[in-house]
Amino acid sequence: MAKSTPRLPSTNAPAEPPLNWRDRFSALKNLPQFFKLVWETSPGLFLGNAFGRLLRAAIPAASLYVGKLIIDEVVRLIDAGAGANQNYLWTLVAVEFGLAILSTALGRLVSLLDSLLGDLFANRTSIRLMEHAASLDLEQFEDATFYDKLERARRQTTGRTVLLSQVFGQVQEIISVGFLAAGLVVYNPWLIGLLLLAVLPAFVADNYFNQRSYSLSRNWTPERRELDYLRYVGAADDTAKEVKIFGLSDFLIERFRSMSWTYYVKNRALAISRTAWGTLLTALGTAGYYGAYVWIIGRAVSGTISLGDLTFLAGAFRQVRGSLESILLQFSGLTQEALYLQDLFDYFAIQPTIDSPKTNALPFPRSTREGGMPPRFVFENVGFQYANASASGSERWAIRNLSFALEPGEKLALVGENGAGKTTLVKLLARLYEPTEGRILLNGHDLRDYDLADLRRNVGVIFQDYVRFKMSAGVNIAVGDIDERTNQPRIETSAQRSLADSVIAKLPGGYEQQLGKSFNKGVELSGGEWQKVALARAYMRDAQLIILDEPTAALDARAEYEVFQRFAALTEGKSSVIISHRFSTVRMADRILVLENGRLIELGSHEELLGQGGRYAELFQLQARGYQ
Repeated sequence: MAKSTPRLPSTNAPAEPPLNWRDRFSALKNLPQFFKLVWETSPGLFLGNAFGRLLRAAIPAASLYVGKLIIDEVVRLIDAGAGANQNYLWTLVAVEFGLAILSTALGRLVSLLDSLLGDLFANRTSIRLMEHAASLDLEQFEDATFYDKLERARRQTTGRTVLLSQVFGQVQEIISVGFLAAGLVVYNPWLIGLLLLAVLPAFVADNYFNQRSYSLSRNWTPERRELDYLRYVGAADDTAKEVKIFGLSDFLIERFRSMSWTYYVKNRALAISRTAWGTLLTALGTAGYYGAYVWIIGRAVSGTISLGDLTFLAGAFRQVRGSLESILLQFSGLTQEALYLQDLFDYFAIQPTIDSPKTNALPFPRSTREGGMPPRFVFENVGFQYANASASGSERWAIRNLSFALEPGEKLALVGENGAGKTTLVKLLARLYEPTEGRILLNGHDLRDYDLADLRRNVGVIFQDYVRFKMSAGVNIAVGDIDERTNQPRIETSAQRSLADSVIAKLPGGYEQQLGKSFNKGVELSGGEWQKVALARAYMRDAQLIILDEPTAALDARAEYEVFQRFAALTEGKSSVIISHRFSTVRMADRILVLENGRLIELGSHEELLGQGGRYAELFQLQARGYQ
């Protein structure tokens, strides 16, 4: 199976307990690291955003105070009569107008900087996510728990600058409140206390429901991934034929409907409770606000304060109330975003276990034509068990007690039923996996002692489940040695050797033709055509060890014969490993290694194994009878 679809997640993970206040405040420790990431994205945009918001924070208090002066001046001019000088009044109006224009301009500037910084941050974080993924172990990608963390991290690559806006917004609101509160305190300090009492109940309720919402979202990460998977399988080009022929549409739709409805019901109950309590507590806060408002009006009616003071106090009180609500509610949202941000840092905290030695890493042995010793691999009592096997109570080993040597220039075939450990063995050779026990030697040194990148540059692997990249035909071949993607002669030569040149010759765009139907003007290939393109990747790489995992499964007999005639020439003087169920292919190897349940049971040439009359002979005769 060569096509890959989204991984079906495990949905039996235990639910996480609701987050408490300690968890929420603890999440704020993520902010310094977050701001470091934002600063590294663009120091100029960061500073411009901060300065614009800080400047804009002082405008509300200034505008209200100028408005107070205007009203008081208007009252004075009315009392003074028609001949009074109005220059001061119109100067104040001009100042107020200038503040309004400045506020609008700063608001648009901040929005622009938010947008630009958000795009850059999303791009940079996505690149970091891909870079980190490239450093991780293959086995980590085969673990459902890791995929949950990866999915959560992916969701944080976009929209995280909302957090930046929230923090800057908090600072902006606090400064604004500081200016406005100073004016209120001059008249009566208890107004500030009343405002706090008015907004605190709604703040506490909102935090409670944010905790519930976060817990629900986090606990449903596996289910959301399964919903994405079902949505993909139910409407994708590479699954459409089997969905139709097996009549899977109703099954997939019903499963999606059932899961999505369950999540909707849980989320609906939470949303209804949040709305009901929010309405009630906000009404109580509004009542407190109007109580203070009535007191201010009473002071103005009694003549204790002027009309300008009334306007300033009423406006300041209204804005302080709104700002306090915003600060408290944004704080709730801030901790919410900081909690989600932890998912991103949790992903970046995952470290690979397979890496190059920190010091004195050995280079891969040079080939004989370069005056070096050819590579010789030796397996010494090698065993491999998946990390989650023991955790799940399974003691099954993928490979156990495996000892043999891959001699320089030898062509070794691996034979065994599905699940015998053949693909695991070649992944160990390429150091995609690390042995659980035993060791693998390369020219007498442990494979762990070699530079990992150099090792993999010299090991070319084409797996049975190769990737069908939705890219041009030329790039699909060049991925075998991506550094040579502009080397057109090498790409074309590789295509000729794998028989992919005849496939590409029929494409309208040739080597520039987009493959796959996902993009505009894309062309889909048959399974055999894709396999020829994938095989060309092996010819692109000048590797010392070439591994082919079921390389001709989708080819007809004639194409298979021609491919292996060319492959024999390609691997002249090099080591190669071939996994195949076709004994016409296997018999071309110098030696054949037979695996059963992860253990070596036979090793020898085709003739030697037939003469032994063991498992290989049995399998060979079974297949031969199928052609009689």
